[in-house]
Amino acid sequence: MSAPAPSTLAIVDAEPLPRQEEVLTDAALAFVAELHRQFTPRRNELLARRGERRAEIARTSTLDFLPETAAVRAEDSWKVAPAPAALSDRRVEITGPTDRKMTINALNSGAKVWLADFEDASAPTWENVVLGQLNLTDAYERRIDFTDPKSGKSYALKAADELATVVMRPRGWHLEERHLQLDGVSVPGALVDFGLYFFHNAQRLIDLGRGPYFYLPKTESHLEARLWNDIFVFAQDYVGVPQGTVRATVLIETITAAYEMEEILYELRDHASGLNAGRWDYLFSIVKNFRDGGAKFVLPDRNAVTMTAPFMRAYTELLVRTCHKRGAHAIGGMAAFIPSRRDAEVNKVAFEKVKADKDREAADGFDGSWVAHPDLVPIALASFDAVLGEKPNQKDRLREDVSVAAGDLIAIDTLDARPTYDGLRNAVAVGIRYIEAWLRGLGAVAIFNLMEDAATAEISRSQIWQWINADVVFENGEHATAELARKVAAEELAAIREEIGEETFTAGKWQQAHDLLLQVSLDQDYADFLTLPAYEQLR
Repeated sequence: MSAPAPSTLAIVDAEPLPRQEEVLTDAALAFVAELHRQFTPRRNELLARRGERRAEIARTSTLDFLPETAAVRAEDSWKVAPAPAALSDRRVEITGPTDRKMTINALNSGAKVWLADFEDASAPTWENVVLGQLNLTDAYERRIDFTDPKSGKSYALKAADELATVVMRPRGWHLEERHLQLDGVSVPGALVDFGLYFFHNAQRLIDLGRGPYFYLPKTESHLEARLWNDIFVFAQDYVGVPQGTVRATVLIETITAAYEMEEILYELRDHASGLNAGRWDYLFSIVKNFRDGGAKFVLPDRNAVTMTAPFMRAYTELLVRTCHKRGAHAIGGMAAFIPSRRDAEVNKVAFEKVKADKDREAADGFDGSWVAHPDLVPIALASFDAVLGEKPNQKDRLREDVSVAAGDLIAIDTLDARPTYDGLRNAVAVGIRYIEAWLRGLGAVAIFNLMEDAATAEISRSQIWQWINADVVFENGEHATAELARKVAAEELAAIREEIGEETFTAGKWQQAHDLLLQVSLDQDYADFLTLPAYEQLR
């Protein structure tokens, strides 16, 4: 008797989208279903392991390099696979969501790489998930030219040799895709994003002289990297492309991953391309993991925690040394400034800060760095050109002068800065404004001349939570309390209403955003990710 046919993926509670049949083909959905069957059980186990590790940190208030993987760190002979030509020079990378306009502008930006984002810079509406995939395929097929109906402006791709290399970022392991289910169980968003993109584009990208390249977000351990490596091996066999075609860059944006950088590269060594230093999520992860650790783990205002803070310096220096020791690229952090069309002085000051930041990264040995806006590409390019010249990278700078002890990475109390009342107000203001846009389907949002994404909201609400639970006293004598947070939030909401007018306010999701920010900032049970309760409200 023959075995029953495996169940197929069901599209659940989703309005049909134009051209969705080009993305949601039977063959592509069968591939995603197989990824789900093979790998979701391990993903679930690893999510449970995150909780166990967090409980251990709560008990000990410390972290260390893993004794069980000491041999991997001690063995000098292994290296990651050589970079393909399309990823050898990564001196400037631009980030952004995969809407049609951004796709063209990012590819045309002059950056070497575009991080095409299905994660923090994209609210995971069904439209963004499916049409983002379509936009990338259209770009590879050079059929993405369009005219903006609002402005009348036309957008078209430059010549192929002038376009950025695409590195796609799927959602993190914690997120589900409720619109795709197998036997009533939602498929992890990471497998949906990766699976649809890989199935449709792996061979197409190879034919274009590129490849299926990925950024892996929110990784917390080398075991999670091992899971991704096994997925890559399976996927390459499934679609019939050579092993080693995939390349992955891992964001070291969790504090636990910072203690496992070498092990993460080792697990992915046949597919690894590099590591990236992601600032806001990294700080969010510190707060999340050490929120019971007392005063010595209390962070000051987020803008006071620069990359020159001793514990952040330890993190970035260790990242460069680790990458270059293993032949991988070290990619620096985000320049999030959005140039003002009205205030030249604001631009002048901000551009000087961006230049100083990128000069420092290039001098420290990074091989490239991130920007959020095309106007910043020339600034970052100049910083890296000055150091690299004609070289594609500086992986030959081994940084053997760097020595980082386990305690250096969590020495938060080396900072002189303290939380301020203005910092609380800024966290509330930015949190409300970002969440409101996210609930309307926007993941990358310009707020106060900075391009903010979900990591911004995470650090904002985490700092509010931490300051209240640590009974912080601000410089004006006020205690951080739930009552104070509610008062500030009410004032910010009223100010927004005044700023944008009653009609626009009512048409938005401002009250909903206000309520959600307070929920995740004040609940005693700290939500692991803001986007989990937010996704329940995303329609």
